[in-house]
Amino acid sequence: MKPGIPPLIGMLLLAAVDLVSAQQAPPPAAAAQAHAPVKAAAESSHTSLAKHLPIQAQRYYEGVWGIDSLAVKYTESGEMIRFSYHVLDPQKAAPLNDKRAEPSLSDAQAGVQLVVPQMEKIGQLRQSSTPISGKQYWMAFSNSGRRVKPGHRVDVQIGNFHAEGLVVE
Repeated sequence: MKPGIPPLIGMLLLAAVDLVSAQQAPPPAAAAQAHAPVKAAAESSHTSLAKHLPIQAQRYYEGVWGIDSLAVKYTESGEMIRFSYHVLDPQKAAPLNDKRAEPSLSDAQAGVQLVVPQMEKIGQLRQSSTPISGKQYWMAFSNSGRRVKPGHRVDVQIGNFHAEGLVVE
């Protein structure tokens, strides 16, 4: 990661998303009631994410990358770290599923950078199909030596996509 550039871009994009959100008028009362189940479902999908990411970061990933519910999980064996996300906007999320983009997971505390392994008969342990709205996607990073542990904060990079400070569950 280049120091200074991604955080600055992220801050500018967050400001733009907040500005657009502030300019939109609230829906009429009837429309608000019609959207209540959708809003409740959206809030419940953020429950685990809200523990670890500030609301500004959630808005950034939703507005810029068309995803939410980012999660990094330590597998039972500890040999793999699974990164997953829920697609809201397939066009915005498409770069995350691009086969040419090499994903990496960095853990400064452990001093490692993990990659998605290429299995002989299976291929890469990631989904690279065209994203579909409402679907959950994942990729698995090799954690040989079990250096990345639950509770560590990690960064995930896939091409131009950067998710910083995600907590391993």
